[in-house]
Amino acid sequence: MQPQSIRLNKFLAERLGLSRREADTAIVSGKVLVNGKPAVLGARVDKNTEVCYNKKIVPHEVGFTYIAFNKPVGYVCSRRAQGETPTLYSLLPADFQKFKTVGRLDKDSSGLILLTNDGDFAFEMTHPKFYKEKVYEVELDRELEPLHQQMIADFGVELEDGTSKFAVVRSGEDRKSFQVILNEGRNRQIRRTFAALGYRVVKLHRIQFGRYQLAGLEPGKYEEVKKY
Repeated sequence: MQPQSIRLNKFLAERLGLSRREADTAIVSGKVLVNGKPAVLGARVDKNTEVCYNKKIVPHEVGFTYIAFNKPVGYVCSRRAQGETPTLYSLLPADFQKFKTVGRLDKDSSGLILLTNDGDFAFEMTHPKFYKEKVYEVELDRELEPLHQQMIADFGVELEDGTSKFAVVRSGEDRKSFQVILNEGRNRQIRRTFAALGYRVVKLHRIQFGRYQLAGLEPGKYEEVKKY
């Protein structure tokens, strides 16, 4: 019986914490060798195949880890600091430095970030076709007009990258504090949507991503979670 084989990009994604697109890029760039020869797109590997990435053997057996992290304001989600702005990885132990962030929050936003070495999980949590609901606590610089609230939820607001539409649910005594329920993940979408209507977001805090919730996790702290 022949050993079970899988596509090379899936193999790399699962073991290196890459997306499949990133794995394909690594293959095309010549960073991947299969049995000592440059890999090609679409190749398949099994347990008897030696795969090297950046001149290091990629193990066939790997354990996946899933981390929930409460990102404080003032940190970026990239692996490299941006100027004087530190990266969230500076708050995490060495074991997690190569983990991939699942979705992003900008420097001025806080809340739930997932990190993992499971590339397939990262893809399934962020690709629009999998429809993962995200919930944010949002505070505006002034009271939101009821007409604008209805406009965002029912019709959407036109941005340069398309229509932005999401649920806006009042959560405070005044009309400055809301919960935003979003199924997309465009760059700074919530901030840009309110800005298009003349508002400034002064607080943006993610409390839920799919089935994962902060559940009392303190800012700057993390915990290992199960895969759902």
